[in-house]
Order: sequence, then C-alpha cells, then structure tokens
Amino acid sequence: MKPTRLISPPGTYFLTSSTWQRRELFVVENYARLFLKTLYHYRREGRYTLHAFVLMSDHVHLLLTSAQDVTIERAVQLIKGGYSHALGTIRGRSAEVWQRGFTDHRIRDANDFAHHRNYIHQNPVAARLVSHPSQYRYCSAFPGFKLDLWPPEVEAAVLGDVSTGTSRTHALPGSR
Repeated sequence: MKPTRLISPPGTYFLTSSTWQRRELFVVENYARLFLKTLYHYRREGRYTLHAFVLMSDHVHLLLTSAQDVTIERAVQLIKGGYSHALGTIRGRSAEVWQRGFTDHRIRDANDFAHHRNYIHQNPVAARLVSHPSQYRYCSAFPGFKLDLWPPEVEAAVLGDVSTGTSRTHALPGSR
C-alpha cells in the first residue's frame, strides 16, 4: 500500500525533489534548460509565485507560493509532470525522471524565508561548484532571473495579524 499525503495548507514552501535514483540528469545542459523553461512556464500561467530556486545535478530546491486555487501538491505535480512530459518527447519515455514524492517545509516567517532562500543560493557553493552563488547559472542568484517578492498578504497570513496581541490588545507602533 502506498503512503498517502495530506493536502498542505496554503502558504510559501521550501521544496526539494530528487531525480530517479539520484541520477545526475541536470548535468546535461539541454535538460537543465528544459527544467527552467518548465518552471517558468507555470509561473507565467500564474500557478505559483517563484521566490528562489537552484537546480543541482540530481535534485532541485524551490521556494514558492502556490496560487489561491492551486495546492502545493498540484504545483509540484505540474512542475515534475510537465518536465517529465517535455523530457520524454526529447529522449523517449523509457525511463523514470523523478523520485516519488517531495519534501516540503512551510515558511513560518520572514527569517525562515530568508534562511531558506540563503540555503538555496548557497547550495552550489557548498557543493564546491562555484565560489559565489551568482556564478552558478542554474540558481536564482545568477543575474537575470525574474523572481517574485514574498507578497505582504502571504506574510500576513503566515505571521497572523501581528498588530493585535493574544489578549486582543494592540502592539506599540513600530513593534513587530
């Protein structure tokens, strides 16, 4: 029996997905470019906002917020399924592309957001592929990639209404 996954609540997520048996699929430049094309295709369709990403040889890290009518599970399904389909037209549909499932972490606050964005950008540095994140062409720190800011309404939903305390008293101006 396959384990099932509950539907995650709306919000911003740090996501990781690995290639099938950790095969180094993304060392092939055409395959890496195709993944980025797929990632940005669904962003343009408004399925999610994209805050950061890194594409390593055998896995991908994403920081994204799914659209109001799209679950995080559906967003990952679109990305992985869309990429698998596109790749299958290039190299044939004979092999698996992705490991089953993905890992996720719901972003709790602005510090958590910054921490995970930094983790994503430092991934190629930690792997000793480059000395600075902006040198790695498959990382959102590389110049030229369009990214979305963390929207204030999402931050408010994640953090709650911070202007009102638990006793329904108002916080001092400027405190957060």
